[in-house]
Amino acid sequence: MSSPEDTRKILEHWQSAAPNDRLAHLVKDATRAFVRALQMRLNERHVSFGHWAFLRILWVQDGLTQRELSEEAGVMEPTTYSALKAMEALGYVERKHLPGNKKNVHVYLTPKGRALERVLIPLAEEVNRIGVRGLTADEVVVARKVLLGIIENLAEDEAMAEERSLRIPSTRELSRRVSEQAARQKSRAARIKSPDTAGASARKKVAGQEV
Repeated sequence: MSSPEDTRKILEHWQSAAPNDRLAHLVKDATRAFVRALQMRLNERHVSFGHWAFLRILWVQDGLTQRELSEEAGVMEPTTYSALKAMEALGYVERKHLPGNKKNVHVYLTPKGRALERVLIPLAEEVNRIGVRGLTADEVVVARKVLLGIIENLAEDEAMAEERSLRIPSTRELSRRVSEQAARQKSRAARIKSPDTAGASARKKVAGQEV
């Protein structure tokens, strides 16, 4: 669990150390502060933030596939698989194959998982209220307008990315790349650690002749 001082350190960074740091960092740090505040409250209900990320999606749209959940949550499929296994063990969700489709696994909330919505959503609403405490209604409106404007600009940039041959890989492709990179690194490490058996044999032979 993060230290209670972590968010205070973030605030000091912006107030003193680097008040003109990049806007992207400011948005990220604000998000981190929101997440920490919610994590503390979820912990009191014995719910992890990772599980919350999937629960809030399923409360809106139940029965998504594991891949769809990964895309909605912005995480790789192996991460989703591990989280869903844990959530299934806790009785929050159940995974099913639909009749006639053995390929896709669909995820459904159990009554226990659905009941958590009434308990956890108020915690998120409380964190949002705390986050804007001291701000006027007009300032909140401006903040929303600014953030939506940023998202709109970046969405336009993403739409034009194809012209520059830029794209965001799928979670499956990212997972494959990570696995391949790990395999290459493991292979390189094995080659470095293992002796050159052919070279070693040749050296022994030469050494024997010299003797």
